[in-house]
Amino acid sequence: MEYRAIKLWIRNDVAVITLRRPEVMNALNTQMRAEITHAVKAAEAEARVLVMTGQGKSFCSGQDLGDGGNAAALDLERTLRDEYVPMLRAIVDCKIPTIAAVNGPAAGAGANLALAFDVVIASDAAYFVQAFTRIGLIPDAGGTHFLPRQIGTARAMGAALFADKISAEQAADWGMIYECVAADEFEAHWQARAAKLAAGPTVAYQHVKTALRESSGNTFEQQLALEAKLQGKCGQTRDFQEGVVSFLQKRPPVYEGR
Repeated sequence: MEYRAIKLWIRNDVAVITLRRPEVMNALNTQMRAEITHAVKAAEAEARVLVMTGQGKSFCSGQDLGDGGNAAALDLERTLRDEYVPMLRAIVDCKIPTIAAVNGPAAGAGANLALAFDVVIASDAAYFVQAFTRIGLIPDAGGTHFLPRQIGTARAMGAALFADKISAEQAADWGMIYECVAADEFEAHWQARAAKLAAGPTVAYQHVKTALRESSGNTFEQQLALEAKLQGKCGQTRDFQEGVVSFLQKRPPVYEGR
């Protein structure tokens, strides 16, 4: 696919998707959603960590209400089902670690796009806003799934009903995101985080994601059984062998991701 609304860059096992519609604060249109879906799958096949960030001063302002020329003519149910669901599934199901590097405002579906990633690192210049009720809608793009699980029902309800701006610092305090970083340190910080994951035990990361995501639906006994199963798989990897040997030799491990 030829990318026009995004850029995909892969180097040293790090894949970076940059949203490239700064003139509309990187709003999501049909083309961008299709390109993101394709790029995530390409990154999964070629890299060991995936990062998404935005070009310019914004991360993503959400749905482009001018997409197609007439907001009133938008078939929101079809758009969510046929365009958002494949994009979000590609991100959530991605086998490699994923990072949303939120460089600026993340609003509406843009906020929830960020929350679909494994780890959210935000600049202190960023904020998150569930802007949907401002135009008579409900949170979508996974927002009603992510928010109550990450910040609890009370805060999720307030964020959705009032559509207040939530600063990156507050989002980190609430547990909505992993960390808030000073703007002048932001890019170097997320790049270092991505490099660390790209050099890590990729198979173990994949199983960490599986175990944590399935835990909420499992009983204690079921989760213990899942841990045993996944740990058994980790124990058969070359990276586990390298981890043990490097520990005994008192040197940094050199993981191959297998």
